[in-house]
Amino acid sequence: MFIKPNVIISKCLEHGHCRFDGSMISSQVVKDMMAYVNFIPICPEMAIGLSSPRDSLRLIDAHGEHFLIGNKTAVDYTVEMKAYVKEIADAYQGETPDGFLLKSRSPSCGVKDVKSYKVLGKAPCINKSSKGIFGGGMMEAFGDLILEDEARMMNFDIREHFYIGIFTKAEFRELSKEKTKKGLVAFHSRHKYLFMACSQNQLKILGKIVANHEHLHLDAIFESYENALNQILKRKPTKGQYTNVLLHIFGYFSENMNSEEKAYFLDMLGQYRDSRIPLMSLLMLLKSWVFRFDMDYLKIQSIFEPYPKDLIHIRDSGKIVLG
Repeated sequence: MFIKPNVIISKCLEHGHCRFDGSMISSQVVKDMMAYVNFIPICPEMAIGLSSPRDSLRLIDAHGEHFLIGNKTAVDYTVEMKAYVKEIADAYQGETPDGFLLKSRSPSCGVKDVKSYKVLGKAPCINKSSKGIFGGGMMEAFGDLILEDEARMMNFDIREHFYIGIFTKAEFRELSKEKTKKGLVAFHSRHKYLFMACSQNQLKILGKIVANHEHLHLDAIFESYENALNQILKRKPTKGQYTNVLLHIFGYFSENMNSEEKAYFLDMLGQYRDSRIPLMSLLMLLKSWVFRFDMDYLKIQSIFEPYPKDLIHIRDSGKIVLG
């Protein structure tokens, strides 16, 4: 059973007709997530008093500083939007969300690939990689969290990384409500190989925090662990890192395998490294051996199912890869 992540989402993504033209963005990815995620919809533009429909906004670059300006009215909304950034940042200081999913390329919500201009009206953009005022503000306020836009979520690898991040964070958030050493040890053990795939060095840091050789108070342990957890979840595993983890898990069974089985696994591993088969194929093979040899420690490992399997769809087809 997975804990539902709390995700702040741009309201125009399947949650309301609030775009500048009065429309709502259709997103199959958001629809898929609705049964498994607690979405917190917000529309920064309407939150600062704008209507829908409304004048479109433009990101204006003046001497390296960005301003949010009405394209036809030339009204400057920068101060109001920055105030709303602070409002949201202050509101979630006690319990941060598990992630953000914002509107791509929006001068307000965009986190990447936002166009900026020198002037209003018909004019060429001067930069295609700016951040929106609100999106950039969220990245600054919650820089350790998983933050994506809906356009990038069309990429399976990026989407998978987002899912892994928010569901792992949600589990830790629930664990933090009671704060027990036993619970933290169990959490760390369950995610060992998932964290190993992200970063072996960060895994060691997490392990030292759990060991608590400095005899810190439990609150301090959880705070340190959460900070390190945020860092490790931001790291998207490489194919080489996953290969190392797969070999590590295989080591549990290798002595019980005949030569043909070993050769078959190593052949599949080579195919994975050459991008001819997805990681999922190897994980399924290893999991079958987990049950075959009744490896209780491996049965609980989250790497085999880090988020609800219903979020993987047939349309992903050959894109079912983690690295």
